[in-house]
Amino acid sequence: MPELPEVETVRRGLEPAMLGQRFASVEQRRPDLRFPLPDRFVERLTGRRVESLSRRAKYLIADLDDGEALVMHLGMSGRFVVEAPGTPPTEPGAYYNDIGRHLQHDHVVFHLGSGARVTYNDVRRFGFMDLVPRAGLETSKHFAGMGIEPLGNELSGETLAKLFAGKFAPLKAALLDQRLVAGLGNIYVCEALFRAGLHPEAEAGTIATPTGKPRPAAHALAQIIREVLEEAVAAGGSTLRDFAHADGSLGYFQHRFKVYDREGDPCVTPGCGTLVKRLVQSGRSTFYCETCQPKR
Repeated sequence: MPELPEVETVRRGLEPAMLGQRFASVEQRRPDLRFPLPDRFVERLTGRRVESLSRRAKYLIADLDDGEALVMHLGMSGRFVVEAPGTPPTEPGAYYNDIGRHLQHDHVVFHLGSGARVTYNDVRRFGFMDLVPRAGLETSKHFAGMGIEPLGNELSGETLAKLFAGKFAPLKAALLDQRLVAGLGNIYVCEALFRAGLHPEAEAGTIATPTGKPRPAAHALAQIIREVLEEAVAAGGSTLRDFAHADGSLGYFQHRFKVYDREGDPCVTPGCGTLVKRLVQSGRSTFYCETCQPKR
């Protein structure tokens, strides 16, 4: 599943094509994605202007000039393809374990006033789109109860300590709880815990004092989460292959995981060399180094 850095990469790639443009026409090629598309979806979008394109956790949000917001989630395999007049198609975003695009799964096509075309493709159809009044967005079913934004100003050692104080759940599970921190996924939680030297099975409450004050580990973890995500965004997400930017230029992303998906490989910490291990938590693979991340 695309994680926060991939979704932010997609947002940045779509923005030049969509911002300030009107939907000249919309093709809805099926009645549903993961869920049924909104009533009068084509009618409500046609003629509307995109005022802004933002991201909340793993959601993309296009604010429209009539007060509605187009909410989009990529699910497991969703992707956008941008085609502008006179330029080859480009795909903003590239994902680890990419399953590829198949044209029969082009489900929604936005024709923009500029002549550009933005196509939503989704092989597994776990993504979805919705239209929600912008004024009620934060209390809508998509965002009500959602946790803090890990790239926002709220993320700090103090905030993590307050959120995790007294919790016996594993640290990794707490970081993946979207009601606490919204947008973190399996890949980047594994990477952040490794850099912070924290065991994924440690109790979440261990980063806080009994009164909810942050221990040094809370400050370090908050900073490292931000650094890992920012590095991944700068690298275009968790891609390990060549990738064409939305403007058609090629970039080679050298982002490499330190522990994720490296079971049996030596730890990259200088002087360590311990083989990376894998364990399963709540049905998800966790990768860690037992030397660099001791279970205290």
